[in-house]
Amino acid sequence: MNKKLGLAVAGALVAFSSAANAGISIPAGDWTVDIGGVVNAYYTTTSFSGDDATAGSRGNGKSVNNITTGLLPNYLAVSGKSRQNDLDIAFTISINPGASTTQAGIQSAQQENRQAFMTIGDASWGSVKLGKDLGIYASDAILNDMTLLGVGSAAGSLAGNTTTLGRIGRGFMYADWKSQVAYTTPNWNGFQATVGVTQGWNAIGGTDGHDNTRLTSAGSTERSGNSPAFEAKASYAWTGDVAGKVWASAISQKVEGLTNASADGTTVANNITSTSDRATAWDLGANVNVAGLGLTGYYGQGKGIGQTVQLAGGFDATGKRRDSDQWYVQATYALPTATKVGLAYGESTLDGNSTDGFKDSKANMWTVGAYHPLTKSVNLVAEYSQAKDKVDNRTAADTDLKAKTISLGAILFF
Repeated sequence: MNKKLGLAVAGALVAFSSAANAGISIPAGDWTVDIGGVVNAYYTTTSFSGDDATAGSRGNGKSVNNITTGLLPNYLAVSGKSRQNDLDIAFTISINPGASTTQAGIQSAQQENRQAFMTIGDASWGSVKLGKDLGIYASDAILNDMTLLGVGSAAGSLAGNTTTLGRIGRGFMYADWKSQVAYTTPNWNGFQATVGVTQGWNAIGGTDGHDNTRLTSAGSTERSGNSPAFEAKASYAWTGDVAGKVWASAISQKVEGLTNASADGTTVANNITSTSDRATAWDLGANVNVAGLGLTGYYGQGKGIGQTVQLAGGFDATGKRRDSDQWYVQATYALPTATKVGLAYGESTLDGNSTDGFKDSKANMWTVGAYHPLTKSVNLVAEYSQAKDKVDNRTAADTDLKAKTISLGAILFF
């Protein structure tokens, strides 16, 4: 797979695809221009049980059927590379059209523009990236998730979006797509490191940490993120009969208290007392492959970072940081037919503070999947995922929601 798809698709191909494609390469003077991408679609059926304050279509005993993309969006990307003045220079620009519609007469599904960056470097000293690309912290967690080629969670509630959630928020934080200036070292016999400055984001907290992927400004406070974030990661990879990779990453960003918040364009009062604080997180992971068997383990902790989307739900209504942790384990095996089967479990927990109405909010998910290379470009995918959200409340009754999703479809790389 060529560079333009960035780390996410490259990671998916390394983990699950039967063969990497060369893309469409076009020599153009001093440049080599590549065109490539991803197309995927899945039929999903999700049944709900338990408690859900939003009720509606996700109430107890309800089911939802959708045709949508999976964790990876559809991708069309153009990249180019050239050697000039003893420097390797390159660029990538991508568009990510949605493939899910939910209303009659409206064909403009959601669209993202995840990548627009350049790199300048040399094999002797590394490279510098400027622009928007996958974040540094927690990037290896999503690249090693087997649902990257499938659907995972949220198929029943994110129809009309560009993607589902996979295991995001149920084993790791979302690395997301960030404006950044980052330096990556050369590969020293398997060891490589990246350090970077990324765009600072506002931290949004509220009175309820449950399911913060649906967090809105109503009843919430906001802390300014006008300071940049600092992110770093280091990894070591090796080959042989027993191949694998170990990695660690971290993020830190200063957030400042505001006397008023304007998350939705209106001013709302809040009770933030401290003038500033820091959202921080770190993680560790490992992947080992031997004789067709792949094993992955991951663990991370955070303060003020949230549970699913970075800096959402990480602070309570008074501006105090909430603790969180996330982990997942995964096993895959390549059958003689080249089909890869996998089993994975992961969970993410957000701890409530003394002023919160909840003690902790936990989200977990079991996934069983099969990923079959029909051709060198097309993978057939079948998954079953059981996701669970549980909130342990201090005074009110605990809430418990389950969503069981079956998904069948295909993903094409070119």
